Amino acid sequence: MKKNLLPVFLIAGLIVVGVFLYIQDATKTEKVADKNIKIGIILGFTGPIESLAPVMAKSAELAIDEVNKSGELFEGSSQVTAVRADSTCVDAAAAQAAAERLITSDKINAIMGADCSGVTTAVLKNVAMPNGVLMISPSATSPALSTEPDNDLFFRTAPSDARQGEVIADLLMEKGFKSAALTHTNNDYGKGLAASIKKNYEAKGGKITITASHEDGKGDYSSEVAALAQASGDILIVAGYLDQGGKGIIQASLDADAFNKFFLPDGMIGDSLPKAIGPALNGSIGSVPGTDSPGNAKYAELAKAAGFESGPYGPESYDAAALIMLAMQAANSTDSNVFKNNIMDIANAPGEKIFPGELSKAIKLIKEGKDIDYVGATALELVGSGESAGSFAEILIDNQKTNKVGYR
Repeated sequence: MKKNLLPVFLIAGLIVVGVFLYIQDATKTEKVADKNIKIGIILGFTGPIESLAPVMAKSAELAIDEVNKSGELFEGSSQVTAVRADSTCVDAAAAQAAAERLITSDKINAIMGADCSGVTTAVLKNVAMPNGVLMISPSATSPALSTEPDNDLFFRTAPSDARQGEVIADLLMEKGFKSAALTHTNNDYGKGLAASIKKNYEAKGGKITITASHEDGKGDYSSEVAALAQASGDILIVAGYLDQGGKGIIQASLDADAFNKFFLPDGMIGDSLPKAIGPALNGSIGSVPGTDSPGNAKYAELAKAAGFESGPYGPESYDAAALIMLAMQAANSTDSNVFKNNIMDIANAPGEKIFPGELSKAIKLIKEGKDIDYVGATALELVGSGESAGSFAEILIDNQKTNKVGYR
C-alpha cells in the first residue's frame, strides 16, 4: 500500500518557507539595529575654503549628537558616528580617494558632502554611484549638478547657482552698478556661476565688460588684474574662493588701484577674507545662501551652546545630516538604496514642521506613522531632482566683518 506523501511535502514546504522568512527578518533586524551607523563628512579641510569647513563639519556633527542623545533612532539600538575626510575642495583625485577610504575601510552608510562642485561631481560619478552610497551636499552649487545622472543618490541642501545668478543680477542693478568686470575660478563652480551671472545681469540691462578665469594657488595675480582693469567696470565680481585665488585677485586689484568695490558670491563669504584684506574691503557687497527663518535662529542658538558660531553653509550642513538620519528611520533601513526614497518626503510638506532641536520629536512622529515636513535651519524645500529651492542673504562688508543685511 502506497503512503500519501502530500502532507509530508506540505509540511516540509512550510518549514522551508518559515526558515527563509526567519532569516530574512533576522537580516532586516540586524540591518536596522546596526549599532555602528556611520556618516562620512567630506569637506575641504585644506584648500581654498579651509576656513569654512570646520563650522560645516561641526554643524553636521551637531545634528548627529542631537540624534544620539535622544536615544530614539531605531528604538535606541543605534548610535551614529561621524567620520571626517578631506575633499581639498579642488583636487578630484584626492577627494575620490578620501571617499573610497570612507566606504571601503570605514564602512560608512552615507556621505554628508562633498563641498565644492567639481569634487562633488567626481565623488558622485566615480565613487558614490558605483558603491550605491547616498550623498547630500550642503554647498555644491553648480547648475550642472541639477541634471547629472545620480541613480537618485544625490541631493543638496544648497540652491543651484542658476538661482544665485538671478539674486546677484538683482542686487547689482538695485545698487546702481550698470557695468561689471567678472573673474571666476577656473572650475565647474566658477564657470557655472559666471555664466549664470552674465546671463541674468545682461538680461536686466547690465553690461559685463569682461569674463576672465583665474587659477587658485598663484602668488601673483597682477596680469589677471591688468586685463580686468583694462576692460573696466563699476564693480569687480569675484566668483572665486576666499582663502586662495579670490583673495589674491582682490589684494592685487587694491594694490594696483584697479577696483575698490567688489561683489562677493558665496565662495567668497566668510570673516577670514575681510580680516585678511583689511578696511579696504569695507563697503563691498555679496550673497550667500541664507534665511532669517525661525529655524535658522534655533540652529544658531544650538551652535552657540555647542561652542561655535554659525557660518556660511553651517545651517545647510546641519540639515544635510539631519535628513540622512530621519530618512533612515522612515525607511527602517541604513541602506542608501532604500532610504534614498524617503528623502523628498521627509523634506517637504505635508506633515508637522520640524526645526533644529526637534530631531527626537521627528523620529517619534515617524515611528508613529505620521508625516513630517523637515523645515530645518534653512527653511528647506527640495525641488526638482532634490535640491534646495533657495533663499539668499544679502551681505555687506563692514567693520571687517560679513554682515547679513537682507534676505531674498
